[in-house]
Amino acid sequence: MRVVKSLRFRIFMAMLMLVVLASILIALVTVYQYREEAYDYHRERLQRKEASIRDNINYVLKNTTYPVETDQIPLIFRTKIFEIKDIHNLELYFYDLDGGLLKSSRASLLRDTTHDQIPEYALQALRISADKHFVEEFEEEGVKYQSSYSYITDSQFKPLAILNLPYIADDDFINKELRENLTRLAIAYAFMLLIAIALAYFLSKYITRSLNQVSERINQTRLDKRNEKIELEDNTTNELTSLVKAYNSMIDELEQSAAQLATSEREAAWREMAKQVAHEIKNPLTPMRLTVQSFQRKFNAEDPDVDKKVAEYSNTLIQQIDTMSSIASAFSTYAEMPAQQDEHLNVVNITRLALEIFNEPYIYFESEEEEMIVKFDRTQLIRVITNLVKNSIQAIHQRNPDNPHIDVEISSAPGSVLITVSDNGTGIADQNRELVFEPKFTTKTSGMGLGLAMVKKIVETYRGTIDFESAEHLGTTFRVTIPKQS
Repeated sequence: MRVVKSLRFRIFMAMLMLVVLASILIALVTVYQYREEAYDYHRERLQRKEASIRDNINYVLKNTTYPVETDQIPLIFRTKIFEIKDIHNLELYFYDLDGGLLKSSRASLLRDTTHDQIPEYALQALRISADKHFVEEFEEEGVKYQSSYSYITDSQFKPLAILNLPYIADDDFINKELRENLTRLAIAYAFMLLIAIALAYFLSKYITRSLNQVSERINQTRLDKRNEKIELEDNTTNELTSLVKAYNSMIDELEQSAAQLATSEREAAWREMAKQVAHEIKNPLTPMRLTVQSFQRKFNAEDPDVDKKVAEYSNTLIQQIDTMSSIASAFSTYAEMPAQQDEHLNVVNITRLALEIFNEPYIYFESEEEEMIVKFDRTQLIRVITNLVKNSIQAIHQRNPDNPHIDVEISSAPGSVLITVSDNGTGIADQNRELVFEPKFTTKTSGMGLGLAMVKKIVETYRGTIDFESAEHLGTTFRVTIPKQS
């Protein structure tokens, strides 16, 4: 299932994500910066200690009474190596030029074999180094070490030995500082996140307020009524101003189009009405013309049956004239809009009154209550009910069932009255469902197809609705809903 998120929600989440991502990024940068500072701190500290130790070593070499030779290093630094260790708090190892151990500051009853020889890779790195200096970094049992290798020279810069200084990179202090800093950042960004949530909420609400207004106006836009334009506020953004102007321009164009459409529809309706009137009037005119022509050819004043023939001709003409009169009345009734007289009527009584003109014994009436009040014109309400019942009677006659049945029921719905007319007639074919309420549409051999169109027009004038359910060869049910009056 696809979930459609609102623009307001997206703006809100985007601002929160921006704050969260910024917090994470700054935290990562902070950790990286502390690690870089820790690395530089230990490297520089080792360099400072190494420089101080080398100064002490050079001082000892200048003031020794022993020959300054490689093999004399253990004798020269027999006691001085421990003094240097105590001063600088760092272990010292002297190796010969081939990497063998000469002297160590580590005091031990047992021989320490772990430092007897410089690793070959370290020795090779020291030899090929441009500044004759090599620093090895490694980790043992979770402890980080740096081990510095450099040459010790005599006054003539002749290499005497290799100095090794193992250094433990103690990060406890820096890690403590890092944790404290991250804690302070977390508190600060938690506070900023709360502010960002409130700011994002009100900002997203402000941004989408005008969009919601435009959206509501667009949803309320109708072709059959005058649509209001949106008034611009002084602090409206350029983007929203463009959107509102586009909407207002659309309303102007829509009104022009609606006016043109209404004019075209009225002209088309009048043309169709004129065609229908002409067609319906021509139908009785043709037999009238034939009757008059036949009367002219066959009239004989001396015919003994002349009075009888004149009467027959006269009756034929009168029938066709009555047909033309009924056609004119039907079109006049359809064209006349129902007058809203604000009458408060009891639908139950009016329906009983309308059904009294029918003599069919298979028409049954039933009502849930004895009084249901609506605001309707009495004549128009009677016309609605009689037209629906007439349609049901004609549908039953077309099918000619063995057990004809028409039910007229009145029931109460929330805020409205429901009039239901059901029959077991021919039903409405699927291809005709969309045409039922169209003027001129009929499936009967007689009639002009204006009855249901007129009913729909009357009901909608009084803010009601009409619909139907039908099954071909089984019957049809029409439902009329009218607003109830308290």
